[in-house]
Amino acid sequence: MSITCYIIDDEPPAIRILEHYIGQVPQLELLGSATDPLEGMQAIQKKKPQLLFLDINMPKLSGISLLKTLPESPMVIFTTAYPEYALEGFDLEAIDYLLKPFPFERFLKAVNKVQRLFNSEGNNKTVPYFLFLKVDRRLFRIPYEEIILLQAYGDYVKLYTTTQTLLPKITLAQLEQELPASLFIRTHRSYIISLAHLKFLEGNYVQVETHRAPIGRAFREALLEHIGPR
Repeated sequence: MSITCYIIDDEPPAIRILEHYIGQVPQLELLGSATDPLEGMQAIQKKKPQLLFLDINMPKLSGISLLKTLPESPMVIFTTAYPEYALEGFDLEAIDYLLKPFPFERFLKAVNKVQRLFNSEGNNKTVPYFLFLKVDRRLFRIPYEEIILLQAYGDYVKLYTTTQTLLPKITLAQLEQELPASLFIRTHRSYIISLAHLKFLEGNYVQVETHRAPIGRAFREALLEHIGPR
């Protein structure tokens, strides 16, 4: 099933960009949009989206004021051209804060954060466990259960799955933030492994399906706490 979302932004071009981005992510279902914050507030109370893309600096009612008036608030990603609002936005427990103009990759990172929060809060019956990654011009939907190993490769990451090997332009540190710590663990500054695919540990290496990954001294203790007694 999809994550339902709604857009409130007083600038039609900004809405069109978000609509285009949302349309590229199959997991998102757009319920509608509004340029008038008061109309948008009524719509989200009726439609009850799970995620709201909300502009901050709008006439009649700011996005921050709108959010404070809602009796039940959905998850919120703020979108604005004004970085000075970021602190107040996070005080309202916004999931993320996108500074206009933002590229698709930055949008995708925010969506992956929402996905991870849904999973961690026990909503996995309605929201599948997977990650979206852009590789070249394609957007790949990658279930967590298929990910075997991730290896740093300069500004890229070699991502080995049960069906393919991908090379997205993202750092290992960035990707580590997107993955749930309950399913993946870093064994080395250049490696993250799937605990589900871990076969055995031998010396300073772990066997993950047909791959071997080194164990760095700084990561050994945390790894052993996951797989057994020291």
